[in-house]
Amino acid sequence: MNLSVKILISLILAIIAGLIAGAENLPWIKLWIAPIGTMFINLIKMMIVPVVMASIIVGAASLGDTKKLGRIGVKVMAFYLITTAIAMIIGLGVAGVVHPGDGITIAAEAAKTDVKAAPTIMEVIVNMVPANPLKAMTNVDMLPIIVFSLIIGIGITHVGQKALPLQNFFEALAEVSYKIITLIMELAPYGVFALLLPVVAANGPKVLLPLLSVIIAAFAASILHAVITYASVIQAVGKMSPIKFFKGMAEAMMIAFTTCSSAGTLPVNMKNCQEKLGVSKEVSSFVLPLGATINMDGTAIYMSVCTLFIANVYGVDLTAAQMLIVVLTGTLASIGTAGVPGAGMIMLAMVLQAVNLPLEGIALVAGIDRVLDMCRTTLNITGDAAAAVVINKTEENK
Repeated sequence: MNLSVKILISLILAIIAGLIAGAENLPWIKLWIAPIGTMFINLIKMMIVPVVMASIIVGAASLGDTKKLGRIGVKVMAFYLITTAIAMIIGLGVAGVVHPGDGITIAAEAAKTDVKAAPTIMEVIVNMVPANPLKAMTNVDMLPIIVFSLIIGIGITHVGQKALPLQNFFEALAEVSYKIITLIMELAPYGVFALLLPVVAANGPKVLLPLLSVIIAAFAASILHAVITYASVIQAVGKMSPIKFFKGMAEAMMIAFTTCSSAGTLPVNMKNCQEKLGVSKEVSSFVLPLGATINMDGTAIYMSVCTLFIANVYGVDLTAAQMLIVVLTGTLASIGTAGVPGAGMIMLAMVLQAVNLPLEGIALVAGIDRVLDMCRTTLNITGDAAAAVVINKTEENK
């Protein structure tokens, strides 16, 4: 049986079992089932640093010259920023139609949550250059790891023949990492079931129904963005059938849906892009790790929908100028957003501040953040792969 089918079956079984079990059985589920999901996530996380570092170094070294690296870098940044802005607009449009939050009243005094301060753009840029690369690897700080790996790859290119042993070492490390990821993926159905079961049991239909309009808006906007934006650019520029693309991405999308981690899904995404979508290693090794860190189309839609939801709940009518601020702030805020569960809340706080909405409103969506995170992470990694396919096509004849 196909691995994607096995994962899909485990998703369905987890939903059914979670609804049957309910919140009363949550302690037992968290004690005996959830740890299995945690171990599966840990196995994937274990491979993030070696696969990202090795593949980027090999990718940068195999590009042959820094001009090509710079050209691909400009393309990928343009792709990510443009699609993120489109995602923000689609999110606002769908939320404007669905009107999430209309008729829902939640006591303002109960809406309190702790949110870390969002980093400034300059802080993000400074932190990209690691003072201690080993510390960045220990903390799995993606941007510093990417920058350090790029520098090593460029160094190998400039040294030439004498650096071949080092390049061969990282090529071997990359291949070993890919093989380990393949073995880990055989456990995916069990990991997915163990991850999703406690989420469904904890939230259930009673908790989700009052905020169903937010979930519907976020999921609808994400599907529209994938079908309209990604499918169009993949077919027009990438010269690939959208059906082939989404079929090839099935495994990675399901892993992203259950793990809620762009960084955690990265090894699977790289494997799928290279083996099923025909993206070269040099392009995928550069585009996908970068995308896992800065490409946040799903988070952009989340911010749009949640901002309008919070505005509706507090009875605030956003002007056209404020909506433009939401788009611009959300697009820029996506740079530096960590590809880990829950990071979207930091960016949502930044957007709410930009349009003078109460930060306490974040607590209104905190209860369903995990459900929304499933949606936005899936779209994030799909956008990464779309960029890889498109850029790979534009580089074929260069």
